[in-house]
Amino acid sequence: MAKQIQWYPGHMAKAQREIESKVKLVDIVIELVDARAPFSTHNPELDYMIKNKPRLYILTKKDLADPKATDALIAEFKRQGHSAIAVDLKNFKEEKKIVNMCRYQLKEKREKEAARGLKPKPIRALVAGIPNVGKSTFINKIAKRKAAAVGNKPGVTKAQQIIRVDKDFELFDTPGVLEPKFTDINKAMNVALCGSIKMEILPLDDLFIHAIGYLAKHYPEKLKERYNLTIDLDSDWVLPVYDHISDYRHIKKLRGETDYDRVQETFFNDLKNASLGRITWELSDE
Repeated sequence: MAKQIQWYPGHMAKAQREIESKVKLVDIVIELVDARAPFSTHNPELDYMIKNKPRLYILTKKDLADPKATDALIAEFKRQGHSAIAVDLKNFKEEKKIVNMCRYQLKEKREKEAARGLKPKPIRALVAGIPNVGKSTFINKIAKRKAAAVGNKPGVTKAQQIIRVDKDFELFDTPGVLEPKFTDINKAMNVALCGSIKMEILPLDDLFIHAIGYLAKHYPEKLKERYNLTIDLDSDWVLPVYDHISDYRHIKKLRGETDYDRVQETFFNDLKNASLGRITWELSDE
């Protein structure tokens, strides 16, 4: 497998330039990351673009992530000095809390501006994140109206727009922007498993082996329950797992042999549909 995964669609390069030119107009950055892999779905390019702007991390899709792991990851963000909150965008009730978290981070700055006699302006928050992490859905929930286009595929938001949320709070929407290349293959795999890049960008055999190996180590019971596995996952399990899933899910043979592509497709669909339960892809190997 290649050591780097390079890809950078033209609209992402354009979006990055626009974010860099507009970031000076905002007061705070709300960065959305996927609760299943918040560090992998964080774009380090944003650190350069937003520099020292206050930031609030929103861990989306917490309903798909391991709840204990989410609590630990939130604690890690806070240890690093960041504000963070996990949300379920399907059952979203944190609108006021998030707006108030932004207000709190900017309280001292706004008090200093008031002391200098400056007229208060609406807080402007830039919403950023990689594709398919839930930015448009988040904006619509905060704004309480359909203010941004929504789609279950990367790259739906193609342009930037300002959305009024309250008389003193505005959101600045931006398209999803990925880093130009992944030098960490595990990170690229985590991003693919979360659906923020197309799985086909990676060798699917490697992605399947990575995912099964991770689940065998961290969530063996979920694998066993979903596929009725009786295989020793500590030994040479790759081909037996393919064969077992094929037999258990009644996948038609291909010229008398296991159809490995169909097995992978079945497994990845199970992940997409959360049929294996709530999984976090960044648990420590220790």
